Parts: sequence; C-alpha cells; structure tokens
Amino acid sequence: MDSSTVVWFRRDLRVADHPALAAAAGRARRGLALFVLDPRLLKVAGRPRVDFLHRCLRSLDARLGGRLMVVSGDPVDVVPAVAQSVGASSVHVSADAGPYGRQRDAAVAEKTELVRVGSPYAVTPGRVVKADGTPYRVFTPFRRAWLEHGWRGPADTDESTVDWIEPAQSEELPDAEPLPDVAGLWARFRDERLPDYARDRDRPDLDGTSRFSPFLRWGVVHPRTLLADLGDDDGSKAYRSELAWRDFYADVLWHQPESARRNYDRRFDRMRLDADRGRFEAWCAGRTGYPLVDAGMRQLLAEGWMHNRVRMVVASFLVKDLHLPWWWGARHFMEHLVDGDLASNQHNWQWVAGTGTDPAPFFRVFNPVTQGEKFDPNGDYVRKYVPELRHVAGKGAHRPRNPIVDHAHERQEALARYGEIKD
Repeated sequence: MDSSTVVWFRRDLRVADHPALAAAAGRARRGLALFVLDPRLLKVAGRPRVDFLHRCLRSLDARLGGRLMVVSGDPVDVVPAVAQSVGASSVHVSADAGPYGRQRDAAVAEKTELVRVGSPYAVTPGRVVKADGTPYRVFTPFRRAWLEHGWRGPADTDESTVDWIEPAQSEELPDAEPLPDVAGLWARFRDERLPDYARDRDRPDLDGTSRFSPFLRWGVVHPRTLLADLGDDDGSKAYRSELAWRDFYADVLWHQPESARRNYDRRFDRMRLDADRGRFEAWCAGRTGYPLVDAGMRQLLAEGWMHNRVRMVVASFLVKDLHLPWWWGARHFMEHLVDGDLASNQHNWQWVAGTGTDPAPFFRVFNPVTQGEKFDPNGDYVRKYVPELRHVAGKGAHRPRNPIVDHAHERQEALARYGEIKD
C-alpha cells in the first residue's frame, strides 16, 4: 500500500455511501481530505448556493473531526501541490461529468495520478446508450434502459473508512448554520409523504416534495442511497422517475456539452426573440400581475428554491408570454437557486422552451391562471408569497391584477413565431 493519498471532495460532501473513500482506503494507509474553493466556479455561483456550500463543508469537516483541508486557488495547481506536500502519489475523486469539470480533471491528471471512482449519479453519464451505441434523446426510453442497467448498492463507508491526516493548514470557513439531520429528513419523507408523492408533488400549496435537490446537488446524499429505500408503490415509482430525469440530463450534457449554452435543437436559433429588459426585471421581481408567476419568483428570491411545478409555469411565462431568451431565465435561476445544477437547470429550461432534447411540444403554453387554480386550488401558495393578496379568498387569488401582458394574445404570438421556424 501507498503511505498516503488525497481524497479530493467536490460534489460528494459526505462520508456515507462514498465509493472514492473505499477506493482510497484500499490504496493507502492514510488520506488527506481536501476541498478546493475554485474561483472559476464560485464567481458564477449565486450567494444562496455558496452559503449552502459553506454549510455542507462545515458539516463535512465536523464529521471528519476538523480534518478537512480547505484551500483556495486553481485546482490544476493546488491539488498536485497538496498531494506532493503529504507524499501522496494519487488523488481519489468522484468523477465529474460536467464540461468544465472534465477539462479541469484532465489537466490535473497530467500532473498527478487521478483515480476516478463513482459519480454524483446513480448511473454515470455516458453508460446508458442505445443498442447502436448512440445516446438517448428521449427520456422514456432512456428511463427504461436506465432501469434495466441498474446501479450498485450503497457503498459501506463512513468517517472511519480512511485514517485521516491532520492538515498542516486550512482556510477558515465562514460561520454557517449546520445542516439538518439529512438521514432523519429522508426517513420522515419516506414514511410520511412518499406514499402520496405521485399525487402531491405537483401541489405547491402542500408539503409534498422531499426538498432533497440541494443535498443531491452537493452530494450530501447519493441518489443510490435514496433508490435503495424505494419500493414499488406509486410514490416510489414517481420519485425514482425524478432521479432518472436527473441522470438523463447529466447524460445529455455529457454527450452534448455545448447544450449548456445554446439550443439543443438548432432550428430555434432562428426564433424571433424580444429583448425587453423592463419586462425581464418585472419577471425577476415577481411583478408580472399573474399571481402564480409572482409567487414563484418571490419564493425564489426569499428561499433560494422554487416548487418544480411553479418552475415550469414561470419558465413558460418568460419564454412564451414575454418572448425572452430561455438563457436569461436559466442564468437568473442559477444565480438564486440553492440547488442550481447546470445539467438539470439548462435542460429543464430547454424542455419548457421546446428547444432541447425530448422537449415539451412548443404549443404547450402554460396558462398561469388555470395552472394556479388546478395546483393551488385554494390560493394558499399565492397568498403565502404575495402578501398584497392575503385578503383575497380561495381561487380568486389567481385572478390577474394589472398584468404586464395578455396571456391569450401572447400565446398566439408565440405560436406564430414558432410557425416561422418549424419547417
């Protein structure tokens, strides 16, 4: 065995179910736990996500007995230097499937042995392909193949798996509220809300979702840990499908890295778009006059999170009612979402905009009023986030008030613009 190795944490800020830890323990007698504060990533991350990262790092450091080494700088320089400082001949990581992460890791691997074990996904991107070896473009057949492929059970690891080296120095992390007991949160969701998840997950007025997206984003929990707890009931099937969507979009990004910044369906490059910054700012602030849209945008600003059904409604409103570029909205989401994830965010936006792989049909234009009446039937969600409507009872809370556009007119305009490019 080697005398030492480095475990470089990235989107795997946990010690349970961590394949890279198991591999590190099998390779070396001792390991140094490292996290690199990468300026290139931090400058594009909004404050909510950075604050949550600090919470994750503090919790991980506590689990490791205060032995997490935190360093700022370019990982291409920092990681090999840290490895050399402790006499480590290898660095163990969970594989990164993102465009920047792949490029960064290739550069690090030129300077030190980089051992990639596992990934942040149930099935590592690139492994689920069609019989002819090409990637899937449609979710439903991908999900079938994903289920048939399967995944390994959770790795048996904890903070004692590796004999951790005391770091010679480490940057001080900002004070941050500790993370909740994630295992306890999952147990309560599994026992209390999962049975009704298939029915309640579309209701923003109900506490029907797990809210585990931030924990999955930073790898505080691995999706395999959750999958191992699911059964065959409707709630479990629906939750398993949501985890499959997460893997699907990571797979799309793996095969088409450029789809993070441009239309997957290049026909939409010809689509006529507006550039009205005033309307965009009204949308960002939750001042459109459509209560469900405004409630969602205000929830985002207040909590760094938004219910998934409402995310689809506000995205449709930006793209098809205001005719603004989907990437404007995607950038705003990434700035404010605590769970902001490049693959899921960009491709969910393209799904709504009709520009991506396996998109919603472009003629599916969400009506923010009927969506509100259906999924927030008593108006409770709207009244929670739009205080000026708290005196309005029931479904009346969804009636538009001084709307910035007329939905029916803008729907026809969106369809007309689509007609110009669809052939």
